[in-house]
Amino acid sequence: MSTENEGNTVPPAPSAPPVPVETPAASPHPAAPQGGPAAPPPPDVPPYVPGAQGGPAPQGPGAPVDGSWPPPSPATPAYMDGGDGGAGGSGWGAAYQQQPAPKPGSRRGGLVAAVLVAALVAGGLGGGLGYTLARNDDSGSTTVSASDTGASQVKRDPNSIAGVAAKSLPSTVTIEAEGSGGRGGTGTGFVFDTQGHIVTNNHVVADAVDGGKLSATFPDGRKYDAEVVGHAQGYDVAVIRLKNAPSDLKPLALGDSDKVAVGDETIAIGAPFGLSNTVTTGIISAKNRPVASSDGGSDSKASYMSALQTDASINPGNSGGPLLDARGAVIGINSAIQSASSGGLGSAGQSGSIGLGFAIPINQAKYVAQQLIKTGKPVYAKIGASVSLEDTINGAKITDQGVSGSAPVEQGGPAAEAGLKPGDVITKLDNRVIDSGPTLIGEIWTHKPGDKVTVTYKRGGKEHTAELTLGSRIGDS
Repeated sequence: MSTENEGNTVPPAPSAPPVPVETPAASPHPAAPQGGPAAPPPPDVPPYVPGAQGGPAPQGPGAPVDGSWPPPSPATPAYMDGGDGGAGGSGWGAAYQQQPAPKPGSRRGGLVAAVLVAALVAGGLGGGLGYTLARNDDSGSTTVSASDTGASQVKRDPNSIAGVAAKSLPSTVTIEAEGSGGRGGTGTGFVFDTQGHIVTNNHVVADAVDGGKLSATFPDGRKYDAEVVGHAQGYDVAVIRLKNAPSDLKPLALGDSDKVAVGDETIAIGAPFGLSNTVTTGIISAKNRPVASSDGGSDSKASYMSALQTDASINPGNSGGPLLDARGAVIGINSAIQSASSGGLGSAGQSGSIGLGFAIPINQAKYVAQQLIKTGKPVYAKIGASVSLEDTINGAKITDQGVSGSAPVEQGGPAAEAGLKPGDVITKLDNRVIDSGPTLIGEIWTHKPGDKVTVTYKRGGKEHTAELTLGSRIGDS
């Protein structure tokens, strides 16, 4: 799984999705493909999950649960967008390239058809694959057409998947981000308010933060230039604002992610591999899943979440899109996936969804988005201590040395005031079991500065508890 700040390896950045190629004119009766080389599979998107098999845990000295940022990034990153925020590797977006202009003189009045080439993995299928062109032949036809009278028209319940999709799609956008160096990618976002603010993932827009270009396209084709209002790398949340925003924006209703239950139905909307306005469904597979993810870049910093896990199909390009409940309320922001491959998008392993997707709970994302709109900077809760990012099942150990020469326990900070010392192993935060440093970071970030929490820790083989009030840190650095 991909986990933010879990001190685990994060999968490599996803590669760009396949670029449409010019297709030769088809013969009247095309034959099934025989023996030709298979189309290359789409890039992989592997995220790393703390405690999951398939990747070594980072060996860094530790991460500040409280203070300095950023903590060492996981060894292997994996966002859901193999290019969201950057074609070269931002994590959950789909990288894009400028498509060549259509050649003059094409058939059928210059009509250009977009062709989606799908790679079929069919082990042991007997026979060949082909298709037959339908002919206009009225002789001997026994087909029966359904009556088109009003009484027989399909009526869909507004609370059905089709009803929820019809209501929610107009409030989602496909985001294109391009950096000053030409690197770019695509991702997804959704309307947050009537002022033109769109919520998405940080890694979707990361390339466009410093002098880049951003645009957002609605399902009806309307396209708007946009600008970054604020971004939080640790949370992997960003807010952009449409320039010349229309007056008919309809924000998606926000649900309560704390009340979500395992087994609840989910609906995901996004642009997997550039296929905008795609709707997939599933259920909540698990809650409070510790996930540390990154885009795989050399200078990438990890983000951490206590995520909602879903089996709804999520792929590169879905990043930043809404995860809805059965009523159409947003319960999370799709952010990362687990892949069967140990590499990232573009590696030789399996790419795409295997039914393990992770979303940032909307209660946390809402708080972060409001802070970004208000001040442009994220605010993080902290305990004022640095913990090891090694992947363990025993707890989060306070390191003997802090980051960049700082003290492992901040003088006068929440941890120090509660009596915590280097070497203490934190095993619970309130009633949540803590099995590693990344898990502790993700859990702390589900709270707000000023919240009171109970910490359970071990020292010298004995268990102790302490109450402390979480401090705050402003910004990612």
